[in-house]
Amino acid sequence: VPSLPRFSPSEDDEPKICQVCGDKSTGYHFNAMTCEGCKGFFRRAMKRPAQLCCPFQNACVITKSNRRQCQSCRLQKCLSIGMKRELIMSDEAVEKRRMQIRRKRMQEEPVTLSPQQETVIQELLTAHHKTFDMTCTNFIQFRPLDGDQESMSEQGLKTNSGSVFHAAMHKTLSEDAMLQNDSFSSPSSPSSSFHSPENKERKQRKSVIFTTLPHFTDLTTHMIKNIINFSKTLAMFRALIIEDQIALLKGATFEIILIHFNMFFNEETGIWECGPLQYCLDDAMRAGFQRHLLDHMMNFHYALRKLHLHEEEYVLMQAISLFSPDRPGVTHHSMIDRNQEIVALTLKTYIEAKRSEPNKHLLYPKIMACLTEMRSMNEEYTKQVLKIQDIQPDVSPLLLEIISKDS
Repeated sequence: VPSLPRFSPSEDDEPKICQVCGDKSTGYHFNAMTCEGCKGFFRRAMKRPAQLCCPFQNACVITKSNRRQCQSCRLQKCLSIGMKRELIMSDEAVEKRRMQIRRKRMQEEPVTLSPQQETVIQELLTAHHKTFDMTCTNFIQFRPLDGDQESMSEQGLKTNSGSVFHAAMHKTLSEDAMLQNDSFSSPSSPSSSFHSPENKERKQRKSVIFTTLPHFTDLTTHMIKNIINFSKTLAMFRALIIEDQIALLKGATFEIILIHFNMFFNEETGIWECGPLQYCLDDAMRAGFQRHLLDHMMNFHYALRKLHLHEEEYVLMQAISLFSPDRPGVTHHSMIDRNQEIVALTLKTYIEAKRSEPNKHLLYPKIMACLTEMRSMNEEYTKQVLKIQDIQPDVSPLLLEIISKDS
């Protein structure tokens, strides 16, 4: 609502009264000094199509106490002191200005995380630190990137990664798997046939085509186990029914692995620096993956790494991926959607509260674009893993269980 500066400095000590009713004035409104009541009355009267009539002699004296008794004379008094109809803003203009004022106030007020959002971030960070070793010291225990078959069997990881991790997934897919952390192997596990002497002998007769596949098999099963434990640490995840937990894990595992490994990606060299080991694109190619997936993946890692995310933003991104209500097999969509909304709003607020860059408002949509990009790679990754397994059946049963379409 347009109004002129209320008073000049020299008149600050003088009481200002409404020229219509004599009440305390709040400034110039529609070209006259009035109170808030008469300002609102004039706006409403000018927008009202009905004609006003004085029940007396059109000469009522308007005061603070009787100003509601005769609208006709009150309006005439407004017009006589110079209030102008053309200065009244339209409803659309008023609403637009109110929005601008609200937006300005929000910009001026510092954005802070709510206690609930602080708790969400702390829980995610705790789960991340508990389940993911950022030093990657365990990676040297995996079968070597290009070691011979003898050195692989000496380490004993071939049988270990097969039976133990398949049992882990088997337990994960059972009714109590998500509630128990210590049941990752079973004497009666279905995986016992997978590494039977007959199968082992048949594999040894096959020539090794993908030389780095055994190492990546151990690496992937290790990461999947960590992701399962990461998810089970979260209260929002544990509150879901077991079928939804399984569906979410199957859908998000590949994406969370990508997010996690982006933390180790060197955008200058294009190398993943994982503690004692380093990986390049050629290592993944020698595991059987094809360029049309790897090039896409490489572009993703460059794009995400250039955002220079905080650890808090990385774990929130992982949680957004995990709580995706549109995964195949999900039944309680609304509950998972609500969880994802909580995490997404926490990420948005964190960026506004903790970052000071002038273009920080672009970070959230860029992160969401990266999440969409990962979804587009997920299906192609599954296809290539299955093709690799057909050629050289060294893919771990746990990974095959994750990418299977059966719930």
